Amino acid sequence: MNAELMQALADLEKEKGIKKDYMLDRIAQALAAAYKAIYKKDTQSAALDNVFVQIDPDTGAIAMHAVKTVTADVQNPATEISPEEAAQYAPLAVEGDEVRIEIDTSKFGRIATQTAKQVIIQGIREAERGMIADEFASKEHEILTGVVTRIDPRYGSVILELGSGHDKTEALLPAAEQVKNEVIHEGDRLKVYLVEVRRGVKGPQMVISRTHPGLVKRLFELEVPEIHDGTVLVHSIAREAGSRTKIAVSSTDENVDPIGACVGPRGSRVASIVNELQGEKIDIIKYSDDPVQFVAEALSPADVLLVTPMADGKSCSVVVPDDQLSLAIGKEGQNARLAAKLTGWKIDIKPQSQALEQALDNAAQVAQEE
Repeated sequence: MNAELMQALADLEKEKGIKKDYMLDRIAQALAAAYKAIYKKDTQSAALDNVFVQIDPDTGAIAMHAVKTVTADVQNPATEISPEEAAQYAPLAVEGDEVRIEIDTSKFGRIATQTAKQVIIQGIREAERGMIADEFASKEHEILTGVVTRIDPRYGSVILELGSGHDKTEALLPAAEQVKNEVIHEGDRLKVYLVEVRRGVKGPQMVISRTHPGLVKRLFELEVPEIHDGTVLVHSIAREAGSRTKIAVSSTDENVDPIGACVGPRGSRVASIVNELQGEKIDIIKYSDDPVQFVAEALSPADVLLVTPMADGKSCSVVVPDDQLSLAIGKEGQNARLAAKLTGWKIDIKPQSQALEQALDNAAQVAQEE
């Protein structure tokens, strides 16, 4: 039986990748659990820590024993033994001594055997879940492609099947992480961003998203070789999923135009990303270490006449031509909002006429004070 056990463990390691040492440890736990199951009705002690199991990793030979205390008044047969019975194992044992007793596992009953089986099965499941969690943990902040297996009509959540073979698992894409107005059907293949892998009692939980800015960054890395090799750097991304994204890029090579590299020949690269994002508009902005220049670029496609940083170092006043005001602010303030997210600056936009009027008022006030 030991030879068959070792062969089964070797096959399990080969087929599912579950290490033999891990399963030997689980089998030892299973045998201890089986022993405890025998005495469960006879003792109120839930934890029996007097049972020891050793399994030879080469031969599979199992040695199991329990340590019991010799006492004339046996209250707990799982941990105590009478002097008469103890004499069979240690003839010189007296009351208060501890006696080591060999346990014959072949005499385990059906309930004990079933308990051991459940422990082993649970061990295999936990090992598989752990392997899946480890596999996907290495892919955090990456793009994964999943197949839609079902859609919850009540909450709008989408269940995707990720991975393949032994690493296959399911992930939930909540309605809040889906792109607004994006229509998804069962059987569709979706690219999702793996935000995090959470380990739980019921197995690993994949936190995935279609709205995360990281999805846009990874799509650009896939489509633009210059980003992948580090020639073009992505500094920040501001996104309102399903509507518009702004991405700030720069180049480490003066001969490479970062915006042109991201757009691609005839716009092919950015068009591929827009298509994947179901028509989401993408503004590619040239990054600058100068916050004045960066803010001006971030408000593209509007023209900016003047950027004046405020004393707090976190906000600025921007002047644009009167006919560019609505363009700078954007529909429902979206352009200004995304520019603020992209740069990290609070932006106050004023039309040229208002700025000029305010400047004249300020000048007049200074003249009066003099």
